[in-house]
Amino acid sequence: MFVKLPPVENAFPFASRANTRRGKLTSLLRASAPTLTEGAFAALSVLMLVCSFPDFDLWPLAWVGFVPLIYVVCRRPHEGKAFLLGLVAGALFFWASCYWLTYSMIRYGGIPTLIAYLILLPGALVLGLFPATCLLMLARCVKKCGIGRALLVLPFAWAACEWARLGVTGQLWNAIGYSQAYVVPLIQTARWGGVYLVSFFILAVNSVVAYAILARSKQSLLIAVLILSIVATILFLSAMRPLQQIATNAPSAIVIAVQPNVPMEQGRTAEEDAVLVNRHLTLSERALQENINQQLPRLIVWPESPMYFSYARDSQFREMVARFAARNETSLLFNSNEPAPTGGSYNSAVMINSQGRLVAQYDKIRLLPFGEYVPLPRWLPGAGLVSAMVGDFTPGAVYTLLPVGEARTGVFICFESAFPSVARSFAQAGVDVLINVSNDGYLGRTPVLRQHLANTVFRAVENRRPVLRVTNTGITAHISARGEVTDATGSFETATRTWTISRSTEGTTFYTKHGDLFAALCGAISFIALASTFRRSQLRRAATS
Repeated sequence: MFVKLPPVENAFPFASRANTRRGKLTSLLRASAPTLTEGAFAALSVLMLVCSFPDFDLWPLAWVGFVPLIYVVCRRPHEGKAFLLGLVAGALFFWASCYWLTYSMIRYGGIPTLIAYLILLPGALVLGLFPATCLLMLARCVKKCGIGRALLVLPFAWAACEWARLGVTGQLWNAIGYSQAYVVPLIQTARWGGVYLVSFFILAVNSVVAYAILARSKQSLLIAVLILSIVATILFLSAMRPLQQIATNAPSAIVIAVQPNVPMEQGRTAEEDAVLVNRHLTLSERALQENINQQLPRLIVWPESPMYFSYARDSQFREMVARFAARNETSLLFNSNEPAPTGGSYNSAVMINSQGRLVAQYDKIRLLPFGEYVPLPRWLPGAGLVSAMVGDFTPGAVYTLLPVGEARTGVFICFESAFPSVARSFAQAGVDVLINVSNDGYLGRTPVLRQHLANTVFRAVENRRPVLRVTNTGITAHISARGEVTDATGSFETATRTWTISRSTEGTTFYTKHGDLFAALCGAISFIALASTFRRSQLRRAATS
């Protein structure tokens, strides 16, 4: 007697369902995998965008650099594929444009070169999530709304994703707008919407060019020309007034910037430290002698550096700078490691007046992750060890104004130049001039020097306030309220610069008043556009049921 067995798929229902799920996953992965051609187009976009930043300085490439990537996403829209292309392209962009992060690991940390570059990958992948999200949204909008409407939304989505990147990761380095930092006429819109608005216009131009290529019709060409004309007109009008001569008040003080070029290597002897301190004093006195007949108040600015001055803890240093200031009848601003109330330390900018008395102190508010603090919970195993290695500073909380003659200044320290909110808070408090003290020496002769300066340029334009940038190894420079970089020093050399400052004649910019309002609106528009694609899907399903 034979027993008839049920079909295999009915005999093993759990295995059948597992096979079905595995098949769907395999199909999804295959559909999401870019072709070699699509990968090559994405790589071309990455290459052009990296080259648009310092030190390549091929800034026009940013205005068309996204076109190949947009083209492959719109031509065959698939959310999974778009996300993967955006993730890989974004990670490669950050990895290639910020490769200089490996310099200190290799030189000072003794980490093998290959390992140092591999260490960058996880962070690059995290940052790549934001362009990936933007391209996923683009693909979905193309499928649900068509290419034209989707590309209309793309600039808003990109600006929103850059804004989200800063909010989520605390990092906005090499936002695409920064590629235009040294082209003064093209960055004046930052006084309305910050670096996000400059990024918006760059993506708008990329989208229009991609639309003209994809649609290939007379109508699409006319639409592209119209939109490009509108963008060009806005940029032209925004540049007109800033490029005109702006009236200034009479000088109210002289500021002397000292670039001491202190070596970054640790383990110096007391004698070597004494030589370096004397270098600060000698450079300062030499510059003062050149301005000895000036009747204006004078301020010497020393940069952030690895000297680890401590005004409160080191009585010998405190007495020395007091004597120097009184003898030369000058105020002095310097970076100092100051005690915090909780037993920690502040990374501070300390100012003493011409009588040698402490008159102001600004404690750095935005600290450098894994450089000045560890963004990990203290209970996490190993967090304490990492803190001991990189330092554990206490963030400040007050935007202190510093008096320099009749002018009011605000000082922000190093990495804080990458945070629009810091300079904006000083501008809201009423500063006439901003001062940035920095030290990029630990990253060597790499593009970071001019990439960091690009951040500071935007802080000047956003708030229509000049910025005096004083660095340890370069680039020390004067940045006008229009973003013009002048009187810049070379890198890794000793130098001084002398500038005059005065009360500002500029009013408060829209950006100073309202901050990231434009970026927030971009976020709202992007959310509405994305939500509408789901609504369309529901309506279609209802119509066919």
